[in-house]
Amino acid sequence: MKRIGILSDTHSCWDDRYAKHFAECDEIWHAGDVGDISIIERLRDVAPVVRAVAGNVDHGEVRRLCPELLEFEVEGLKVWMSHIAGYPGRYSPGVKKLLAENRIKLMVAGHSHILKVMPDAELDLLHINPGAAGYHGWQKERTLVRLTIDAGTMRDLEVITLGKQKI
Repeated sequence: MKRIGILSDTHSCWDDRYAKHFAECDEIWHAGDVGDISIIERLRDVAPVVRAVAGNVDHGEVRRLCPELLEFEVEGLKVWMSHIAGYPGRYSPGVKKLLAENRIKLMVAGHSHILKVMPDAELDLLHINPGAAGYHGWQKERTLVRLTIDAGTMRDLEVITLGKQKI
């Protein structure tokens, strides 16, 4: 059993509540637009495993350390993570085929700054966009996601609201 914390679109913003909400997590996944590499470094102080993909605003060290796409398995569950990928019914070109061919069960993406947790019945997977954890962007609320993966199944999914976007 693994407890997973998921965030995206920090845009170099650190909030001590990331550490608070992810303190009991075994892994933290960042779905891109990290901003400064210090965000990844600080997340590594919180959980033993940090997986991150580069987003469209990432450059320098973040771009060198974080691939654009990750495909991996956790507790028997196949996961696919990319910053820009769309969502069920509106996938980016080629994504739906890739998800189907690789029998992905959990797709994680960022970019839109809009929290989405939605199933894709056709592909038999769950799509998670954790929304934006940082202050930059058009989101009305800053959000994180936490869930448990156990023996190939997902459970105890929680949306954590960090508060309203600064104006």
